[in-house]
Amino acid sequence: MVKKILIVEDDVALSRLLRINLVHEGFDVECVADGNLVPGRARDFGPDLVLLDLTLPGIDGFKLLELLGQPRQAPMIVLTARGQRADKLRGLRLGADDYVTKPFDLEELIARIHAVLRRASPELEGLALGDVLIDFTSRSATRDGSSLHLTDLEFDLLWYLAERCGRIVSRGELLRAVWRYSDTPVTRSVDNIVARLRRKIEPGDGEPRYIHTVRGQGYLLTPDGQPPAST
Repeated sequence: MVKKILIVEDDVALSRLLRINLVHEGFDVECVADGNLVPGRARDFGPDLVLLDLTLPGIDGFKLLELLGQPRQAPMIVLTARGQRADKLRGLRLGADDYVTKPFDLEELIARIHAVLRRASPELEGLALGDVLIDFTSRSATRDGSSLHLTDLEFDLLWYLAERCGRIVSRGELLRAVWRYSDTPVTRSVDNIVARLRRKIEPGDGEPRYIHTVRGQGYLLTPDGQPPAST
């Protein structure tokens, strides 16, 4: 099913640029430039995600976050030039799922859109790794029938790798898509989470069967437990 995105942005040139690129990504896109028109357009269009500027004619973005969140209509990503910490915290408290400051990298924004949509409505419902069963919809896991505790970050990382089974995913891509960093800092965050996941889901009898390290490139998930030839 084609996902719908509503762009709420009064910068016509930026709105047009976003629409062209999101349509190219396969989304159905509508744009609105006046805050007063947003509640009605959101109700009629039924978006799966809203890209929301904060500074708008009519109803401003903060008020729209409240209106669209009662009841919750769709996940929302704030897209704004207002980068102050107080504004970001206020936006997140009012229900924004992500907060992107202008100027932004278009590729990163699209990755964030996919990440938010994935969390809101997962396409991959579950994953079996030997005696470990992962339910991404309920965000629960069991091992040999017993409950297995995974943190939100561990679920998100495993989910991202599972949607790309058989493909090498770089640390930089994981940092941008899962950790939502705007750049790729030198950090051991990915390696540390992978190590924790392995302790929980791998058999523990030698080399990893499911999450493989591809030296100099990143990580690769093989649910069948067979190591790829390239590792």
